[in-house]
Amino acid sequence: MNRFLPLAIPILMTAACSRQEAPLAATGAQPTASAVQVETVTVSAIANIYRASGTVRARQTAAIAAKIAANILDVRVHAGDPVQAGQTLIVLDRRDLEANLRRAEAARTEAESAVTETENAIASARASVELARVTHKRFQDLLAKASVSQQEFDESQARLTSAEAALEMAVSKRRQVEARRSQAEAEVAAARVALSYATLAAPFAGLVTERKADPGSLATPGAPLLTLEREGSLRLEASIDESRLGLARIGESVAVEIDGLNRTVSGRVGEIVPSVDSATRTFTAKIDLPGLPGLRAGMFGRADFAAGKREAVLVPQSAVLERGQIRSVHVVEGDTARLRFVTLGEAQGNWREILSGLTAGERIIVAPPLLADGGRVAIQEAAK
Repeated sequence: MNRFLPLAIPILMTAACSRQEAPLAATGAQPTASAVQVETVTVSAIANIYRASGTVRARQTAAIAAKIAANILDVRVHAGDPVQAGQTLIVLDRRDLEANLRRAEAARTEAESAVTETENAIASARASVELARVTHKRFQDLLAKASVSQQEFDESQARLTSAEAALEMAVSKRRQVEARRSQAEAEVAAARVALSYATLAAPFAGLVTERKADPGSLATPGAPLLTLEREGSLRLEASIDESRLGLARIGESVAVEIDGLNRTVSGRVGEIVPSVDSATRTFTAKIDLPGLPGLRAGMFGRADFAAGKREAVLVPQSAVLERGQIRSVHVVEGDTARLRFVTLGEAQGNWREILSGLTAGERIIVAPPLLADGGRVAIQEAAK
């Protein structure tokens, strides 16, 4: 039935017009001519467009995961919630981590006390050395006068040597204690860092797109708990045939149609993946999109790339009549309007491309009034 529809419509319209013209012929009256504006069909050079489809994706996505194994106490966001940078998202059980921190701080306090003790020991050892040195000097003078025996002089020499050795030992002990204190301070810092892992915060401002955990479950290192996307930083990842590799250029502006928003926006090619997918024989162009209300990752979109020029028949959009799936225009033949079925191509602003049904040089009615096929018209040139 569909293939006879284009033939049936003109026949029915011709029959209807014949019934309307029969009384006029019988009375000898002439039908009134409708005043119309006409325009001559010409061939114009238009941009040849290659359309690539793709998916809207976030430029930056973060999988929020724990660095430690701990029970989840609280999840403070849900899918779809906007978050700010640094906002707390998940709280883990921190009791073990706090205990580790207290142990590290106690060890640091003990090491600091040991440092104080060794400082006192060094001071005492220095005093002993000074006393032994003075005593040895006195015994040396007395030995020269034969006031003391050699044995007594040797004993003073031994006491000085022993005092100097005790001082060196105390200094060595202080170095060991200071090393333990540095280790204790490092353990305190590590414990504090580990304690910070019990709170998971947003690394940037964005939107929570997926929640994979609830309070009471166990968080394991590396397992994603939330998915966060940077809001307002979306792009269309369009797949382009490998034969069109030269079409996409970084920095080029392209028109992007987003089906979910029913609108077309201007995007910019920000990145081109140089490798070609061996399965689909396509490469990916990543087109930066402006921030739009309602634009979400996962939406379907199409990007139009200019692929040179081509000749096309264009008519004003107002000249096209659309009734369901049937498109037609009124062609002027002499002073008569004839209905002509046409096949439309892409819209070009306020113009429509005609793929078939019209040829250059024919005249069509612009913004036609209600006319029957074969109706008389009074021609006026369309205003330029």
